[in-house]
Amino acid sequence: MNHPRVAIAAVVAWVAYLGVSFLVHTVLLDDLYKQHLGAMRPEADQAAILPVGFVFALVGFFAFAYTYAKGYEGSSGTQEGLRFGVLVGILICCFRLIWDHMVWPVSLQLTAAWMVESIVEFALYGVIVGLVYKPVPRAARAGVAL
Repeated sequence: MNHPRVAIAAVVAWVAYLGVSFLVHTVLLDDLYKQHLGAMRPEADQAAILPVGFVFALVGFFAFAYTYAKGYEGSSGTQEGLRFGVLVGILICCFRLIWDHMVWPVSLQLTAAWMVESIVEFALYGVIVGLVYKPVPRAARAGVAL
């Protein structure tokens, strides 16, 4: 495994996440969020804990990139990253978002938007990680001079 490239892939995907999340959650889903203000923290409270969310997202992207690298099969990084990202998005939907819908008073429309957003976003992050991550060449792993 190429650990420096895992780290670079994680940071690049995280930076993309910062921009994409802003676009999705402040522009695209704004109307849906306005319909659910009673179920959400006040905006000032959200802003106060936003840095914590950014740190945890970065940690998550390190885990995401590491898991991608562990499962890398040697084909196109774009294809493997897309497949990996879609699967992670589906996992998030099945293990978290549907349960959020059951626990929190949000509409099925918002839950469905979160599900689509998760699958599409993580497909994008998978492609980014797949493009950035490059495995250590076999000759280097075997100790052969390049």
